[in-house]
Amino acid sequence: MQKLWLIFTQTVTVLLAIFFVVSTLRPELLPWTPRGKLATIREAVKGKVEQTLSAGGFHTAAEVAMPSVVNIFTSKEVRAAPHPFMDDPTFQRFFGDRFGPRTERSLGSGVIVSPEGYILTNHHVVEAANEIQVALMDGRNAQARVIGSDPESDLAVLKIDLDNLPSIAFGESEKARVGDIVLAIGNPFGVGQTMTMGIIGALGRSQVGLSTFENFIQTDAAINPGNSGGALTDTSGNLIGINTAIYSRSGGSLGIGFAIPVDAAKQIMQQIIETGSVVRGWLGVSMQNITPELAESFGLKKQGGALIAGVLKNGPADDAGIKPGDILVAVNGKQVSDSSEMLNLVASLAPGKLAALTILRNREQQDVQVRIGKRPG
Repeated sequence: MQKLWLIFTQTVTVLLAIFFVVSTLRPELLPWTPRGKLATIREAVKGKVEQTLSAGGFHTAAEVAMPSVVNIFTSKEVRAAPHPFMDDPTFQRFFGDRFGPRTERSLGSGVIVSPEGYILTNHHVVEAANEIQVALMDGRNAQARVIGSDPESDLAVLKIDLDNLPSIAFGESEKARVGDIVLAIGNPFGVGQTMTMGIIGALGRSQVGLSTFENFIQTDAAINPGNSGGALTDTSGNLIGINTAIYSRSGGSLGIGFAIPVDAAKQIMQQIIETGSVVRGWLGVSMQNITPELAESFGLKKQGGALIAGVLKNGPADDAGIKPGDILVAVNGKQVSDSSEMLNLVASLAPGKLAALTILRNREQQDVQVRIGKRPG
């Protein structure tokens, strides 16, 4: 008995030693350990947003928000396509290394969203960058690393290792209204930290052609090259969007800019920090908008919903009995106005969960339970 007890205690001691070594040196190997340190997010005080802070303007909002907005400088090596005469000495004498690798530099903006050093910016700002430098308003500089990036929403999360970082407070973009005053902060044309003012011109802008998932806040606050990834705030300095793109024929601001709502950006950011990627729901269908002609041919009283044009065999929709020609009008009770809204609603659902889809088939409404799949990467 004493021998068995000795073997048991020795085994427990060895296992505890192994656990201590793994948890200290390689904690990511433990199944319950998060991939990355979670970001500490500050939320704006609910219902406390004031549209006018003082008779003199928005200087208080500037003091609150501008220190959290950073300038991002990237560089990447670009290699030209190989030239057939590259090895010819005469060719090299005249053209040198013109066809060799060269370094391209670009700039953008980002927003510090937690004291741990996480920064939200656009995917296109840091795409394929070999080196990323971040400059803070207080004069400090740091090299950033990419935690993760999501091309389908044009968002990326960076991290810097500095102390006493000023993080912005998250506002409530779902409460934004057309006509609200907004402030855009960034580094346009590399001139330095700049704030501009405008109003929200539209909400839920989609089919702009900028990314797969679009639900933009449209604003006329001056946004120019270099503002990408910067902050769109309310007049209290709370973050409500990430400035992403402008509509322009000249390269400068024409009064139409687009920002990703912070509510969507926050969910994507948290997934990237925790897992390194974004998981989205998927039905396995192709779809198209309901045009006035289609609405008339299907006998619809009003234009709306998304027409299921095709169904992937053995996909989630096919398994649930959805057929081409069905019209999806609601997802879990939320009305679908067009195919873009349908895409966003389905993408927000967790794979593996059941969802209630309301469809029209032969002018009759019916509810279908679908087990949501995982959107292919």
